[in-house]
Amino acid sequence: MPDHESLQSALDDRIMDYYGEQFDENDRLVGRSDQGVLEFERTQELITQRVPPGSRIIDVGGATGIHAAPLAARGDSVTLIDPVPSHVAAAAAIGTFTALVGDARDLPLKDATSDAVLLLGPLYHLIDRGDRVRALREAVRVVRPGGHVFAAAISRTMAHVFSSVIAVATEQVQRSPYPADWLHLLETGATDHLGHGFPGGHFHLSEELAEELTDGGLVDVEVHGLEGPGGMALEVARTHDDELRAAAMLLARHFGNVAGLRDLSQHLLAIGRRPA
Repeated sequence: MPDHESLQSALDDRIMDYYGEQFDENDRLVGRSDQGVLEFERTQELITQRVPPGSRIIDVGGATGIHAAPLAARGDSVTLIDPVPSHVAAAAAIGTFTALVGDARDLPLKDATSDAVLLLGPLYHLIDRGDRVRALREAVRVVRPGGHVFAAAISRTMAHVFSSVIAVATEQVQRSPYPADWLHLLETGATDHLGHGFPGGHFHLSEELAEELTDGGLVDVEVHGLEGPGGMALEVARTHDDELRAAAMLLARHFGNVAGLRDLSQHLLAIGRRPA
């Protein structure tokens, strides 16, 4: 059986192809449905509540700058780092922040040179827990004492719900017996890393994500469900309705960090601080 390093190498190749040729992350967050808009708005809200304007922010896995651009516009000094060269080129073309090619596990930055670090994608593309903790420790290294690290993950619960509902609805699988790969996802967070579609490496439970941040050296860790209990309905509907999105945002704000309920969001956001 291949070891995790060879699996990760193959997944990295899939990531380059998926994000470089097949998928538009910006469209997912602001165009495809109100679920993406809600995720984007709630992420920005949680960041800006804790990080004042004029801060030095490192956006690791920042794609084409969907989060970096509004932060730069409010006066932050932002450096975006992403492994996909086409993402970095598109981000650099915006012209309001620095964009570099790099890996979350080995950041090309000096120690304690930022006020906040965003990891809004790398963790769910890393198969091995050791690699995920390594990426978190790199974020801790480059953030100043007392600074915040924001780390996103995909909810294991909702990854299973979404994939199983779609598969059954389209008759891609039979209802019984329960598919072994779905049980494997529920039990371990692992999936078919090299299959078609989204190249996920690991799907988290909220408690698991909090433990990884703690092991990475962060304190005062909290985990929020970004979209809240209403996010999946917005994704399935694929509509844009301000009133429905406002209602979903209300649910996300009230229940997004409640244990048990937060795993009903498609995406989780863990927040921690480097010890002062």
